[in-house]
Amino acid sequence: MSENRTAAAFGVATLGIACFSAMDAVMKDLSLSIGTYNALLWRTLAGAVIGGIVFFGRRMPWPGPIAMRLHLRRGVVGALTAIFFFWGLARVPLAQAIALAFIAPLIALYLASVLLGEKITRSAILASAFGFAGVIVILAGQARADLGEEAVLGAVSILIAACFYAYNIILMRQQAQAAGPVEIAFFISTIMTFCFLLAAPFLAVPPPVAELPAIGGAAVLAFVSLLLLAWAYARTQAQYLAPVEYTGFVWAALFGYLFFGEKVAPLTLAGAAMIVAACLVAARQKPVSMAEMEAGL
Repeated sequence: MSENRTAAAFGVATLGIACFSAMDAVMKDLSLSIGTYNALLWRTLAGAVIGGIVFFGRRMPWPGPIAMRLHLRRGVVGALTAIFFFWGLARVPLAQAIALAFIAPLIALYLASVLLGEKITRSAILASAFGFAGVIVILAGQARADLGEEAVLGAVSILIAACFYAYNIILMRQQAQAAGPVEIAFFISTIMTFCFLLAAPFLAVPPPVAELPAIGGAAVLAFVSLLLLAWAYARTQAQYLAPVEYTGFVWAALFGYLFFGEKVAPLTLAGAAMIVAACLVAARQKPVSMAEMEAGL
């Protein structure tokens, strides 16, 4: 029974990662057509509406002051993460963006040491060095391909997003016992929407009617992904599901090829393999569930 339960969780988690990768592809298309800011503004607004319907429909209790402070902090950090990530995503191949973003859990190891006093094992330090070497391999491949200045800026933007994302992982650990996935999805989407609304007088543009299905679809994919991953991680240990988290690279390569005609460069593949291997070794120290991670983006 335990093996069947783990297998079911593995399958559901894989589907959740596929949904989130599909959302990335939709957001890349939206960023190219209406701009990163407007794509994020309208997607997070749609996500807040969807989350609000579920949150209030289930008559869930209002979060306490501690949980609300964490929601506020994560919402602001999530907005910064998203704007840098999706701006970069519009300028580099989808698979390369996801591969570079995988470095976040390794950065989080060092942030956890500084902010939470967690001890970093020797194997985790060696793994992180190997992972950072993987980033250099990917960037070297990009330089060799001569994709242009925009692609370089896009890669830098994604690495900045990974740094913010690493801090988000720390906040997720602090929040683990404070709120459930529906509450997190609703409040994070709402707070991110308010953050983006601050620039609305200068940047907001009503989306074309033709883009509304994509905006709604991206919001639904993100919400469904969170619920699927939360279901999976509630039914087995995070360490058993660690490998499935990195199927995101496979989905990104597939969607990038199907929708944008992007081919995965050999050095991107090699660098991604190095980063994934490093993350799997480092995850033995303290696994972080993708269900928690996706809520922050």
